[in-house]
Amino acid sequence: MIIGMGNDISQIDRVAAVLEKYGDRFTHRCFTEIERAKSDRRRERAASYAKRFAAKEACAKALGTGMSHGVFWRDMGVVNLPSGKPTMKLTNGAAKVLDYIVPEGMVPHIHLTITDDAGIAQAFVIIEALPG
Repeated sequence: MIIGMGNDISQIDRVAAVLEKYGDRFTHRCFTEIERAKSDRRRERAASYAKRFAAKEACAKALGTGMSHGVFWRDMGVVNLPSGKPTMKLTNGAAKVLDYIVPEGMVPHIHLTITDDAGIAQAFVIIEALPG
């Protein structure tokens, strides 16, 4: 059963400007260590960060909280499965909200797709509850 869905877009040039102006202050505030390591290796660094930023916004929408109720940027991180498929790992406040919205006896599964084209990064998140 689908219990939440969200989408978001980010302008890559705006993320590039924030990276230029705030650097580590921005990346350490909003992104996990795994996300920083992956994005900082990319030739298209700003696009990588923009996709992850959009994924966090989409995930917060899917949780139904936005960036409130104890949900912070680094509580949601894009991680890749061994196949390369992206998904979200939730910790702290985001994990607590996820536990709260998943019906008893069910297990959450987070679907994520991210892309970028023509200066825009986009992400869709679907939170599904599966029988435990």
